[in-house]
Amino acid sequence: MAKRKNYRSTKSSGPSQLSSILSIALVLFLIGLVGLLLVNAQAISDYFKENLQVNIVLIDAITETELSSLQQNMERNSAVKSLTYVSKESAKTIFEDSFGKGIEEVLGYNPLYASLDLNLNAAYANNDSLTKIVAKIENYNGVKEVHYQKSLLQLVNRNFRIAGLILLAISFLFLLIAITIIDNTIKLTLYSKRFLIKSMQLVGATRKFITRPFLQQSLSNGILSAVLAVAALTGLLVYIQHSLPNFLALKDAIRFGVVVWIIFAIGVFISWWSTRRSVLRYIKTKLDDLF
Repeated sequence: MAKRKNYRSTKSSGPSQLSSILSIALVLFLIGLVGLLLVNAQAISDYFKENLQVNIVLIDAITETELSSLQQNMERNSAVKSLTYVSKESAKTIFEDSFGKGIEEVLGYNPLYASLDLNLNAAYANNDSLTKIVAKIENYNGVKEVHYQKSLLQLVNRNFRIAGLILLAISFLFLLIAITIIDNTIKLTLYSKRFLIKSMQLVGATRKFITRPFLQQSLSNGILSAVLAVAALTGLLVYIQHSLPNFLALKDAIRFGVVVWIIFAIGVFISWWSTRRSVLRYIKTKLDDLF
């Protein structure tokens, strides 16, 4: 009879446990998503900054010596991440691919100039540094003019600063909401077991004896929820990296490891803390107040 009673108890608590695990896993997944954006905020900003180009237009009369000297100076410059030479013929080909017309057929000659395209390291991708860099480049022999998207650079720097602050505020707010949701989920799960907890106390079970199985179950649920959340987050990242293979900001294993650690820490600690608090509350509550 006792075995049958235990079977029914386990069977009835199964859906409740599963619902709790899935609810916590969903919350942890959302925390991981926000956390991933937060820890990668600087890397994402660097990614966009380093993809902004500085275009050095060269005069037609530039000599091989002047071009070689300019390239060497640029490559030695710590601000330069990458350097690409675009000849007059390459510029003409790019124009024709973009507009579908032969520029020489229209004008009778190639008016385009050879150029050097620079990508800067993120630390130098700001207006103060670029102003000094551009002024120095313009003094080299063979340089006609230097172009870069100043307004776009200002927009990127300003928007990422604002976005970083907003994301930080949202992260703290979301963390509080997540803690509340997980806590309430566990409270609802234990609410159905309040009479069991009180019955164990009435037959003489100690507080430690009563809380131990619930805490063990909560730790198991917290770990399982975290595993599900990390698996879902990993799947999402694999999809993003497949869609955006050059988006290097999302390939940092250390940052992802930090987010995984946070997910497990939150899932396990909050589950343990909320379970312990709820069980102790029902132990201290009078029997008449449980109804």
